[in-house]
Amino acid sequence: MPSHFHWILIVNPKYGTISDIMKDIKKFTAWQIFDTQSENKDRTLFHTFKESAEGLKDQTKKLWMRRFDDEVIRNQQMFWAKLNYIHNNPVKAGLVSKAEDYKYSSARNYINGDHSILEVDIEYAGIKDVVNVYVTVRP
Repeated sequence: MPSHFHWILIVNPKYGTISDIMKDIKKFTAWQIFDTQSENKDRTLFHTFKESAEGLKDQTKKLWMRRFDDEVIRNQQMFWAKLNYIHNNPVKAGLVSKAEDYKYSSARNYINGDHSILEVDIEYAGIKDVVNVYVTVRP
């Protein structure tokens, strides 16, 4: 989605908490975006991000909101409900007519077997011994 992303991930405490993972992914993606944007001739987005960070003591650039919404997936039914929501989000927003047509949707993986954009474990379909977390992140 242009304004946010959703994902379902397996959290292994050996590698950190959901907060640790989100902090790292937000930091990595922000700096990648800033680096790319600063190289472009049109620096409009770069200046927008810089202005949004003004007044924040711990940041020189800001892309993501400080918080994110997460929800533990407790059973297979909930897993499929969340996955269907994610897949249909671009359709509902009017960005595409079919979920698998959205470039950054895992619907492409599930429906077309297309793993060229995103690497997704499509064999996984529910709860195991680890916790799945549904996450929504907004800039």
